Parts: sequence; C-alpha cells; structure tokens
Amino acid sequence: MAERLLTTSKAIAEAIAQEMERDERVFVMGEDVGAYGGIFGATEGLLEKFGPERVMDTPISEMGFIGAGVGAAIEGMRPVVELMFVDFFGAAMDQIYNHMAKIHYMSGGRVNVPMVLMTAIGGGYSDAAQHSQCLYGLFAHVPGLKIVVPSTPYDAKGLMIQAIRDEDPVMYFFHKGVMGLGWMTPNPRATGPVPEEPYTVPFGQAAVRREGTDLTILTLSLMVHRSLDAAEKLAEEGISAEVIDLRTLVPLDRETIVESVKKTHRVMIVDEDYKSFGMSGELATIVVEEALDYLDAPPKRLAVPDTPIPYSRPMEQFVIPSVDRIAEAARELVTS
Repeated sequence: MAERLLTTSKAIAEAIAQEMERDERVFVMGEDVGAYGGIFGATEGLLEKFGPERVMDTPISEMGFIGAGVGAAIEGMRPVVELMFVDFFGAAMDQIYNHMAKIHYMSGGRVNVPMVLMTAIGGGYSDAAQHSQCLYGLFAHVPGLKIVVPSTPYDAKGLMIQAIRDEDPVMYFFHKGVMGLGWMTPNPRATGPVPEEPYTVPFGQAAVRREGTDLTILTLSLMVHRSLDAAEKLAEEGISAEVIDLRTLVPLDRETIVESVKKTHRVMIVDEDYKSFGMSGELATIVVEEALDYLDAPPKRLAVPDTPIPYSRPMEQFVIPSVDRIAEAARELVTS
C-alpha cells in the first residue's frame, strides 16, 4: 500500500483535529484561524468540523487572546492558540513570559498551564524585519516553556499531539518554508509520509537525519533541509556529514549531540536565528563542556548576523544560511 503523503500544514491541522475529537477540552483561537484556516494553513478545516465555539477567530489583540488562553488552561481547558507571527510576541510579552511560563512554578506546582502557543517563524520571502525572525532561542532562555520546532510533516503531527497532551506550556514554532505552501519557495521535503492514526513524537529526542563520519551538523527547522542538501553536495566531494535535527530545544537531547561529536570529532551549528546569545552559542558550549577532548577543531557556527532581516531579496538571502554557504563552512571545518 502506498504511503499517505501530507504537507506539514495539513499534518498540523490533522493533529489538532484528532485531539479535538479525542478531548472536548481542546479548542483553538487566534487571528484568522477559523474561516481562513490560518494564514499558513495550520487550522484549515477545523471550523467546519467543530464550529465557532471551539475554533474562535479573535480580534487583533495578542495580549487579550493569549491571556485568555492562559486563563482557560489554568481552569482545565487545553487551548491551542496561534500567534500569527512570532515577531508579534512583544504585544503579549507579559502574558507569555510572566504568566504562561511562570505560574506553575510560582504556585508551588499546584497550578498547571497545559497550553500550546503555536507561531510562524522564518524568512526567505521578502517579508522584512517584523515578519521574518525565528526567535526560538529567546524563549528557550526563559525557564518554564517547552520549545518545539518540527522540520517534517511526520514530526509536525506527532509533536503537536504530544504538545496538546503535555501538562506544561509548549511553544510550537513552524517555519513557513516547511509548511508546503504553494506561494513559498518549493520544498520537496515539506510533503512526506504521515500515518492517519494519532501518534506522538516524544520531546527531547533529536533525530539523526543523515549518518556521517567527518563532521556533525546540528540544526533544526528549515535549516535541516538546507543542511541535508549541503550534505549531498559534500558527499560528492568525499566529505561525510552527519545531520542532526534537534526537533525540540527544551527539553534538549544532549546525549545525541555529544555522542555524534565524539564520533565525528567536528561540529557545526546551522541556525536561522541570530548568532549572538542564542542557540548556536548554547550548543557550542555544550559540546565544549562535554566533548572537548574529542574535538579536532573548534565548533563552527553559521547563523544570521546581528541585523534585522532585510526586505531586499538579495540582502535577505545574504544573511540567511544557504545550501552553498553551509557546504562552504563545512569544507572549511574539515580542512582546519
């Protein structure tokens, strides 16, 4: 029997629908999540199945509806709230950082906030500085939030179901470039096999997307796809790159990272987030702290420089890691 193929956007929508069918406490709210189906397709078809009481379009008031989600979660519901672009988090900073993230701790563990805040990340289509960031490292920096960043349709569904069932607040970041949207740059891996039945992908378990022996590439989201393309180019030159998809930043699979570096003796972190004070620095530090004696070269980082994402397409392509730049950086690392 042929495998059933779905885009990442449809896999996310299916995951939410199956959890809404299983648990009447699950509901969805956000801007354009209803009739429009979410501007990136993550809630497509849900309004028709479940009606406006469980799939609620909200006003443009991020503090209001994210705060309502926190309150609903505290009262026993399981809200899935969409923040249209992660860049908009500033309008609801207090609700995310001081309430969603901290209420469980500040209540002495007596109050849970089982809520999913999903949001779109990433550039590549000239949407400029306020609609093109990733920022997952910023939220991973604050204790109390679980950080999920899928790269494939299979993981998108399994991680969403796991997130909805989790007792803690989860931030679920989907990259526009992996959603399989017709108006984005085509990505053949944005469509993939997805089982019809519900399943979960556990948090804190990275995936080795490609085995290798000469260097380890640590990455996530769209950069997994670009790293795999770069690894194919490198293989033609006799360079064997291992590509690890982190899948979640919190919790982080340190064991898989360290074991891979111990095998390859070189590591490169590829990140579409900003370079300073972010994921790339944290991962490089983990490698140095836990596998220094195995390194044949210092860790290498390829990330977005400390500048807003440009609107100009050539400038945007310059700041976001490309397949060619990943391959070039890998060549430099293995010859160092």
